[in-house]
Amino acid sequence: MVTLSKIYTRTGDAGETGLGDGSRRPKTDTRIAAYGTVDEANAAIGLARLHTEGAADAMLARIQNDLFDLGADLCTPEGNERSAGALRIVKAQVARLEAEIDAMNDKLAPLKSFILPGGTAAAAHLHLARTVSRRAERLMVALAAAEPVNDQALKYINRLSDHLFVLGRHLNGDGARDVLWTPGANR
Repeated sequence: MVTLSKIYTRTGDAGETGLGDGSRRPKTDTRIAAYGTVDEANAAIGLARLHTEGAADAMLARIQNDLFDLGADLCTPEGNERSAGALRIVKAQVARLEAEIDAMNDKLAPLKSFILPGGTAAAAHLHLARTVSRRAERLMVALAAAEPVNDQALKYINRLSDHLFVLGRHLNGDGARDVLWTPGANR
């Protein structure tokens, strides 16, 4: 477990931060941006949870915990001695998301238009979290083009945005309260 007795350390005052393997990187580094954006997605999910309960809230609670695992995974670069034993996203976490997506999607009518963020408060917040998770994914893909990234972490972040989309529809009365895009409606 992590123990934080002091919140500020002054070690980042020069624009660098420490990684899980002890190395230091500029705060503008793609790895830092990726796990920072994962943290931002987690915060957006926290806002959505103010409007959820029951099974939906339980799913989001598990996802929030997974996102800390994902942050820990990204915080510790792969491929060196100091990264041995690091916390990594695993197949079971991806499989759980897929099973939850499939179970929710089975109840939804097929889409005949794109959905505008809205409907219920929970769905609107989930759409925001979905867009942040997509940004995190883009950063993770950019990072993976430059250095090794856990392939399960990449799969997890890709499934997460799908999960948040489907859960948003589920919380919109299984799609009944979805706000549909009408192309060219205001011309």
